[in-house]
Amino acid sequence: MQQILDLHIHSRYSRACSPLLTLENIDSVCRTKGIDIIATSDFTYPAWFKSINEELTETFSGSGLYKLKKAIDDKIKFILSTELSLIYKEGDKVRKIHLLVHAPNIAAANVLNKQLDRKFNIRSDGRPILGISAPDLVKLVLKIDPHFLIYPAHIWTPWFSVFGSKSGFDSLEECFQDQTEHIYAVETGLSSDPEMNWRLSALDNLTILSSSDAHSLPNIGREANIMELEDLPGYNQIYEVIKNHWKISERSLANKNKPAKIGLKSTLEFYPEEGRYYLDGHRDCNFSCLPEKSYSYKNICPVCGRPLVIGVLNRVAELADRPSTYRPENAVGFKKIVELDKIIAEALNIKNRNSVRVQKQYQEIINRFGNELFILLDLDLTKIDFQTDLKVDSRDNFQINHKNNHKTVIDVLSRIIKGIEKMRIGKLIVKPGYDGEYGIINIFND
Repeated sequence: MQQILDLHIHSRYSRACSPLLTLENIDSVCRTKGIDIIATSDFTYPAWFKSINEELTETFSGSGLYKLKKAIDDKIKFILSTELSLIYKEGDKVRKIHLLVHAPNIAAANVLNKQLDRKFNIRSDGRPILGISAPDLVKLVLKIDPHFLIYPAHIWTPWFSVFGSKSGFDSLEECFQDQTEHIYAVETGLSSDPEMNWRLSALDNLTILSSSDAHSLPNIGREANIMELEDLPGYNQIYEVIKNHWKISERSLANKNKPAKIGLKSTLEFYPEEGRYYLDGHRDCNFSCLPEKSYSYKNICPVCGRPLVIGVLNRVAELADRPSTYRPENAVGFKKIVELDKIIAEALNIKNRNSVRVQKQYQEIINRFGNELFILLDLDLTKIDFQTDLKVDSRDNFQINHKNNHKTVIDVLSRIIKGIEKMRIGKLIVKPGYDGEYGIINIFND
C-alpha cells in the first residue's frame, strides 16, 4: 500500500514554532493534507514526551508506529522522531550540525532521553543543543538499540548542517568517521532537490529523503516521501527501506509479473529556488547572486564588503563530481509541488495564504475533491464541472474585484485549476531565496 511520510516536523516546544502544533492538530492537518505517516518530533523534550505517552497508542503490538488514542481509525500514524543540534569543536573549527533520529519504540526513546538528560540540557528546547560529536552520538544511540535511525538533516543549509558552508564538513566520512557505515540516509532540505544531490557520487549509496521541517501546521507535507509498504505498515518496514535503500522504479511498478513489495517510490519537493538558502547573498544588503558572480566577487558582498553567506547551489557545485544533468541509473523520481493555499492566494491576488478568504476557498475545494496532495498530484482536472462540482453557500468566498456574481466564481476557480496545471508542468517563475529569505513563487505572470 502506498504511504506518504513526512519524517521531520517540530512541536510547540521548539523555538520559533507555532503553539498550535499539538498531536491532535497534527493528526487533523495530516488528514487534510494527505500525509499517512508523520513524525512525532521533539521526543527528547520531557513535556512533549509525556504527551506522546498519554495521547498515543501503538497501531498494533510491536508496530513501532502510533496513533491518537481518540482517533476513529489508524489512518494517521506517528513515527517517533526528533532533531538534535550538535555544537562541538573539532580541531580548530566549531562544528554545528542537525541530525534526525527515529526511535523504534517508546521504550527505546525513553532510554535515550534518560541518557541525554544526565549529560545535557534537554529541557531548554524541543530541539536540544548537545555538546557531543556526531560519531559519539551515533555510538550512544545505537548502543541503546541498533534499530534507531540517525541521519543528517537539511544537509546543505549554510548553518547547522553536515555540508553547510559555515560550519559543516566536506564529506560524510569527515563528519561521522568510523560511524559512517551506520548513516543510511540524508535529508535534502528545502533549498535542494534530489537532482542537485545526484551530482555527488558519494551520496549514491544513501537513501535521499525529503521532509517538511514544518514549524507550523500549514507547512506540514510541503516536502514528503512516497513509499510502498505492506498492508499493515510498521517501523521495521520503514527502517528496512531506508537502511537498504530499497527503491521502486516506474519499471518495477509496470512489471506485473514481479510486483514491487516495499520501497521508496518518489519524493515530493519544494521548489529549491523557493528555499531560504538557495543563492548566495546578504539579506541586510538586499543582495543575492548566482555562484558565478560570487566567484568573481571572491565571495565578498559588493554592498558592505563582508563575506557573503554561501548558499546551497554554490555549495553543491563546490563538492559535486558530476554535471547538473546527471541521473543515477536506479534513482527514484521526484515531483515539485506548491502548496494549494499558495496557489489559491495567488489566484485571488491575495498575499497572505492564511487569510480568511483563502482558507475558506481551500476548505471548500478539500471538502469536494479530497486531500491536498491528491488534488495537487492526481485529481483529473479536465473532468471538473464548475456548475455542479463546487456548491457554495456564499459566493463571496470566491469573488474577485468585489463582484458577487456567478461569472466571477467560475473565473476564479478556473484560475486555480490553471495554477495547479502550471505547477504540475513546472511552468512557474521563482525569485530565488538567499541568506534566510524565502524565494517568491509566481504562477500567474499577469
